[in-house]
Amino acid sequence: MTEAAATESTESRPASPGGRGSTAQSAEERVDRWFARRPALALAALLPIGAVTPLFPVEVGVATFALGTLVVGMAHGAVDHLVPLRAAPDVSLRRSIAAVSVVYAVLGGAVVAAFFLAPVAAFVGFIALTWLHWGQGDVATLSIAGVDHLPTSAERWLALVVRGGLPMGVPLLAHPEEYRLVAEWTVGLFLVDAGAAATAVDPLFTPAVRAAVGAGMATATLASVGLGYRRVRSGGGGGSNDGGGRRDPAGWRRDVGELAVLWAWFLLAAPVFAIGVYFALWHALRHVGRLVLVDPEAASAASAGDAVGALARFGRDAAPLTLGGFLVVGAVGASVPAGVAAPGDLLAVSLVAIAALTLPHVVVVAWLDRRQGVWRPGVGA
Repeated sequence: MTEAAATESTESRPASPGGRGSTAQSAEERVDRWFARRPALALAALLPIGAVTPLFPVEVGVATFALGTLVVGMAHGAVDHLVPLRAAPDVSLRRSIAAVSVVYAVLGGAVVAAFFLAPVAAFVGFIALTWLHWGQGDVATLSIAGVDHLPTSAERWLALVVRGGLPMGVPLLAHPEEYRLVAEWTVGLFLVDAGAAATAVDPLFTPAVRAAVGAGMATATLASVGLGYRRVRSGGGGGSNDGGGRRDPAGWRRDVGELAVLWAWFLLAAPVFAIGVYFALWHALRHVGRLVLVDPEAASAASAGDAVGALARFGRDAAPLTLGGFLVVGAVGASVPAGVAAPGDLLAVSLVAIAALTLPHVVVVAWLDRRQGVWRPGVGA
């Protein structure tokens, strides 16, 4: 994957939905470069470091995850209360905050309750939810960038399966011991008997489960890449460049390049370290960029090339609820039956708190997806 290929994709894409003019397009191009393409290149550059992390103690990964969450991970969802206000012209500030607050209170509380009642099922549900959400975020990034090889909803859903499955499924293939350790830590928070957690997660790490995940991910990746290649080779099919000519291949090349980086990263790097870096450098930054674009003032700063101004605007809006997110972590830590006594427990508590924040966050993002026509190509607010 090269930045030149990605730039070719953004320069040749059609106008964005909703009739936005050249200023908005300029903001989108800059945001894509700042928050998606350059971080992807940075992750590629980190591959040699990732390759040696399995030699380090898992605590190195825990510290990396904590740092990434502190710097940007927790903040990326902390502007959800303003998303309806900025993405829909008929929503007031009061209504925006009230609706999102209710969603967070109800769904976040339900997730925490699920961990107390059925910790193994809740952990599996969290993995599945994260798979969905991280795929959702990457497809939205590709959609906003105007890639030309995902013209149908079905192809975008397949891309979601692949993009979300790489961070959630591939570490299970390459590093099952550390993956299992994290599962035991998380489930063990809610089981006073230390040995019960290991027994409870046994079914998740059988050879049959790992083989099924590996085969499924390989098949889905090849199918997504192959369908995209067919699109750019043949042209047509209802996409944005459907004028009888061939589709622009730059977006497909970018997609393939990013998939190659992600496959390599999650195969080589230790899981906790890999997820910590990916969460902050890849997923969270891409969502921050998307939020910059729905905020008129931040988007204006981006279109003027003022990355600091755009980030400052986001940081101001995100600061209060970023602190609130860390308070949720503290509340979970204070309430778990097994207590918090080791770095692994701190990671597990953070994951439970993040799970509680992720489900309502996914609902808000799904609403934004619908407004922007992410899953219905050619349809936007």
